[in-house]
Amino acid sequence: MSTQPTRGLGPAAAQQLLSLDYPMSLGVHDTYAGAQKVVDYLSDHEFPVEDLLIVGTDLKQLERVTGRLTRGRILLGGLLSGAWLGLLIGMIFALFDTSGFAWTSVLMTVIFGAVFGAIWAFVGYSFTGGQRDFTSVMQVVATKYEVLTEHKHAARGRDLIAQMDPMAAAQAEAARMREAATRQAPPSEGPAPTS
Repeated sequence: MSTQPTRGLGPAAAQQLLSLDYPMSLGVHDTYAGAQKVVDYLSDHEFPVEDLLIVGTDLKQLERVTGRLTRGRILLGGLLSGAWLGLLIGMIFALFDTSGFAWTSVLMTVIFGAVFGAIWAFVGYSFTGGQRDFTSVMQVVATKYEVLTEHKHAARGRDLIAQMDPMAAAQAEAARMREAATRQAPPSEGPAPTS
């Protein structure tokens, strides 16, 4: 599997790359792995996969709390990051020092960086006012993944998917028919007036 980011492209090129002419659904899946399996199956059967698009919908944000944030952890984190930065700067200065490499200057830079990092982290933490006293990791995920193709390939794609999983294809077709029926049904105007 290979994916290429669209960061280097301009907005118009990225929009063109991530769109299809008259897209039609080949199916909706609960996981990205399910959608990827369908695309892989279609690729194995020489379907023009360059005309496919996987769209994640119904986004939700997950945040996993990983621990408590205390003054001690803040100071330790600031001390360590400052020490690493001090080591980097100290090594650069020591390498280009004309009087020779001096470990004492490197050590002094590490100590200065550690103290500066601890103070900087503590001041930053003080400005939060205790509003967020925990650490966490976040991720945005989709709850559904729809495989789309250009209209000219939709029938062939559905036929191949039906060969892959006949039961899922029948359920998807029934859902498509229900959706089409609800779109075509005239809106009810309520009960007819009685005289």
